[in-house]
Amino acid sequence: MTREGAGGFLALTGQFVLCPNPRCKKATIGVALYLGAKNEIGQIEKFGKPIQGWRLVPASTAKVFPDYVPEAIRNDYTEACTIKDLSPKASATLARRALQGMIRDFWGITNPRLAAEIEALKDKVDPKTWEAIDGVRQIGNIGAHMEKDVDTIIDVEPEEAEKLTWLIETLIQEWYIARFERDKRLTELHDMVTAKASMKSKEESKTK
Repeated sequence: MTREGAGGFLALTGQFVLCPNPRCKKATIGVALYLGAKNEIGQIEKFGKPIQGWRLVPASTAKVFPDYVPEAIRNDYTEACTIKDLSPKASATLARRALQGMIRDFWGITNPRLAAEIEALKDKVDPKTWEAIDGVRQIGNIGAHMEKDVDTIIDVEPEEAEKLTWLIETLIQEWYIARFERDKRLTELHDMVTAKASMKSKEESKTK
């Protein structure tokens, strides 16, 4: 759909996608607003990046994580995903907060300053992960703290907020879910060994 407004032509486009997986069949619906222009035959065509986009269904790209991931972390992550297009700066701030929650809960590192907590994490994760974590802090600080010069405006782009929420997802997967799965398999292995030992003991007692 196209209309001519005060600032020129506008084009509104919609997208409807249905998951082809028979077990899913969930819909994804979104719309985007573009600037438009007339082509050589008088038709209105969109151009450039969207002025704004709206995800209608589902409302968020957030993944659903298990209950053993702390609720506060899951809530901050979900909200960061929900508002990353509407307010990337606020999304980055929530990603920063979720990160701090994970460092404190998973690693037991607590300090009044997030920068100090991340520094204490440096020898516990690989260098690339540490650099990415510190990047979340730096970008999140844009939303969390006012610049010394209040007239200085530093924006966070939706694509940048997307990368920050992806990192939070990755860390939840690598820290909480990997630990849970490891502990689960170790428990299963322990139970298997215990059961075999019990069977062996019973068989030996029969032969006495």
